[in-house]
Amino acid sequence: MLDESLLDTPEALAEADRRALLRGAAEAGARVRTAARHAAEAGINDLKPDGRPRAILIAGPGAAAICVADLLGTLAGATSPVIRLAPAGVAPAAGALRWELPGWSGSVDLLLITTPDGTEPGLSLLAEQAYRRGLTVVAVAPAGSPLTEAVHNNHGLFVPMATAPYEEEEEEVPAASAPGVLWALLTPLLALLDRTGLLTAPPDVVEKVADRLDHIAERCGPAIAAYSNPAKTLAAELADSLPLIWTEGVSAGPAGRRFAAALAELSGHPALVAELPEALAAHSALLAGRLAASADPDDFFRDRVEETPALHARVVLLRDRPIGGLTAAPAARDLALSHDTPISELEPEAGGELETLAELIAITDFAAVYLALASGA
Repeated sequence: MLDESLLDTPEALAEADRRALLRGAAEAGARVRTAARHAAEAGINDLKPDGRPRAILIAGPGAAAICVADLLGTLAGATSPVIRLAPAGVAPAAGALRWELPGWSGSVDLLLITTPDGTEPGLSLLAEQAYRRGLTVVAVAPAGSPLTEAVHNNHGLFVPMATAPYEEEEEEVPAASAPGVLWALLTPLLALLDRTGLLTAPPDVVEKVADRLDHIAERCGPAIAAYSNPAKTLAAELADSLPLIWTEGVSAGPAGRRFAAALAELSGHPALVAELPEALAAHSALLAGRLAASADPDDFFRDRVEETPALHARVVLLRDRPIGGLTAAPAARDLALSHDTPISELEPEAGGELETLAELIAITDFAAVYLALASGA
């Protein structure tokens, strides 16, 4: 059950936030600036690549690497395929994971390693394997981790992961879906792929992303009341519901998948994701079944104190920007409302592709954190 009173009590939120998730969300803009500075100091802005790599291979553990690969693949488009190397192993622990390069990979390909840990022996072995095969290796990980030496020993480029002082004092690795982790890993790689010509992310664009993240932190911070705070409002709406996250627009897709991953890891809240217009067919049976609000009309005699309320679907419509011409949003609203299913909508303010994407990710990150704190996760 969601404790909605906690949402409007900043002191209680701070006390409940033992993992510093709210602080990470609020400092996302600062994390982008620090990560951009680390990338510049590592020499990324001075690189002069001979040409575009044939393929971008991305390796790393957990939701952070999955989201980074998803975002870079979306932003790069069809210019070069972005392929995530999924690990194998008997457990998600650092020492149990192993990565393998595809048999076809070679000197014309680029390997990116992203990890908030850096102690995974499998990633160090992958850097050695990539060097033997002639791949260029770039890694973003905590400074001083075993991966640092492995990358340097194999003539790769290492960028220290941007961390906050309070994170350096803790021994535990931050959650892969924590807001600060994504931007710390993603920002240097945006600068790198900008230099290779795969996407457009020069320093002025990255600064605009940081400014947009600061703006969202002001709108969604713990001191802002729920009635005017879109993240708190969304968190309250998603309590005791199964979110059906429908996305429209190229950039909204990875934002929706990131939201589902953050809900699962941070708050233990399941969610389903699909892109419009395919979502209408994929999820129509869910809306017509037991998850519909009309499927379990409120029983006057039900014990509202002892019994758990029925789980009902709620549509969350994410659109990356105002879309002219063809749009499935009206059909999505009609389908949801025809099954008495409530719908929440998020649409960013105008701006560049990276800015609007950052806004969607930032608001949904805050919402996932608020849901986690208010539900005691």
